[in-house]
Amino acid sequence: MTHTYLKGLACLGVALSLVGAAAAPVLASGGGDAIEPQHWSFGGIRGHFDRPQLQRGFQVYKEVCSTCHGIKRLSFRNLSEKGGPEFPEEGAKGLAETYKVNDGPNDQGKMFKRPGRLSDRIPSPFDNEQQARSANNGALPPDLSLIALARKVEAEHPFYALPYFMAKDIVTGYQEGGSDYLHALLTSYRDAPPAYKMDHGHMVAMTEADAKANPSLPRCASITSEAGADDVCNKMAEGMQYNVAYPGHQIAMPPPLRDGVVKYADGTPGTLENYSRDVTAFLAWAADPKLEERKRLGLMSMLYLLVVAGLLYGAKRRIWSKIPH
Repeated sequence: MTHTYLKGLACLGVALSLVGAAAAPVLASGGGDAIEPQHWSFGGIRGHFDRPQLQRGFQVYKEVCSTCHGIKRLSFRNLSEKGGPEFPEEGAKGLAETYKVNDGPNDQGKMFKRPGRLSDRIPSPFDNEQQARSANNGALPPDLSLIALARKVEAEHPFYALPYFMAKDIVTGYQEGGSDYLHALLTSYRDAPPAYKMDHGHMVAMTEADAKANPSLPRCASITSEAGADDVCNKMAEGMQYNVAYPGHQIAMPPPLRDGVVKYADGTPGTLENYSRDVTAFLAWAADPKLEERKRLGLMSMLYLLVVAGLLYGAKRRIWSKIPH
């Protein structure tokens, strides 16, 4: 009986493993093309941040992203604290002094600007939402402080496979969906969406050669399909950028990164891939600066519980072994 039960569990485990191997790809929350899981140093139950990568990531943020996006939950002192980029304190202080921070009121009741201090939050590029929208054609660039946690990916799995994937994520400690999405977003800009033609109610993608020969063919950012109805071409809106990882494939943000846009001081090649990975790692730290401490405490707690469980089991065997059966 017990042997049959264990055999059944083993077969179920194999079946769920096969289901997992054939599972649907991970998508950006709300739509978008498949997003490939990446290997991150801070992933898994023993994850940790790579200090040089965080420093390079801050450089990418400062030189590129900070022109539109704020990171208001970070203070300059955080850049020198343990567990983060760990810049020298004097370097972080010097960086803070290059910013002008609003302060006041003074003795005359007026607000004024002064050089930043370590205790100050990193200023946003715009004073308010209206100014930000005005500078970006009506679009509001999101603050990046928590963006790595605010974004996520979703996997489309059959309901009977959900226990397997939930258990897998728990065992592996997978929490990097937002980072995977950000990396995919930054590296998934394309020049133009495909051209489509209608064929018996369905939009059929054309080759680029056929599209150039037929310039009247619509360029569709995405296709909406509903049962019993013709496909609908969602054309690219004016001023939008085509990005295959973004839900709907239309994004207001122009491609922020390209090869050679930032020169690394440590000699790391200035490629789109490296920029994307570095700034994504920095944003992951900004969203969860206590990640290393949290994971270390979690491992210590699990070890403690295992030791206590072993001691309790030994005590139980010792006490009950003296009682006659």
